[in-house]
Amino acid sequence: MAALKEKRTCGQRCEDFGRFVWNSDNGTSFGRTPEKWVYISLYYVAFYVVMTGLFCLAIWTLMYTLDPYTPDYQDRLPSPGVMVWPDKYDEEHIVITYNSSDKASWSKMSSCLHNFLGQYNDTLQKDCDHNCTKGKYFMQDKFLPGTHTKESCSFSVSQLGNCSGLHDPTFGYNCDMPCVIIKMNREGEENVKKIEYFPENALMDRSYFPYYGKLAQPNYLNPLVAVRISLTGKRSAKFQCRVVADKITYENIHDPYEGKVVFTLQNLHVPSNPSSVHHHSSAL
Repeated sequence: MAALKEKRTCGQRCEDFGRFVWNSDNGTSFGRTPEKWVYISLYYVAFYVVMTGLFCLAIWTLMYTLDPYTPDYQDRLPSPGVMVWPDKYDEEHIVITYNSSDKASWSKMSSCLHNFLGQYNDTLQKDCDHNCTKGKYFMQDKFLPGTHTKESCSFSVSQLGNCSGLHDPTFGYNCDMPCVIIKMNREGEENVKKIEYFPENALMDRSYFPYYGKLAQPNYLNPLVAVRISLTGKRSAKFQCRVVADKITYENIHDPYEGKVVFTLQNLHVPSNPSSVHHHSSAL
């Protein structure tokens, strides 16, 4: 009958571990001689150097085949989205609410528009003052020498007229004639007494298109349309801003913001003598 294995003490186990770390009898460390550890280290160093080189070569080959100005793969929507400012609303329901009798309320709206339109400053746009022919697409087949970029047509804030903030820094939010900044045309419903468009007829000139990308046109700014709305009655109206152009759709039920945006403009101020309700409807 085999004898039971003798139970080793803690001191004996520590002694065995120390001998495993360094065995002076056969000159090994962790079971291998220093010579073998050198060979193993060199092998793994060479292995990871080769793997790193192959990875860098694969990345370089991929980047070499891609043109940063014309990507091979694009996930952009076939139709552009439309946005509206002031953007003081949540993501699902666009309701622009303000109180014309509360300075803190309408100041938030005017500050939002001032911040957004800051990039359209007339002084900053002088660098983009090129020979843009109105009514014609600004086609550019070649890049500018030196910078390898393309020119952009200027769109200055002064083109927004009474909604530029230059004449009325409140943008009409201290009364019943607020301004909203959009990118395309719109449809209105009721409680609207008067509507003004800036630029005239809410048109975007063809000279701002096509857009060649941020890298090719670093100074490009989207053309804008400002709408000055005179609210009346309940001082609340719903609008739809949509793109009116060939090959651009706005009836995608899966993406309600493709080619259009729907928002509600509401003034919470209640005057002492409310005016009668007027009906205004238009389609562009």
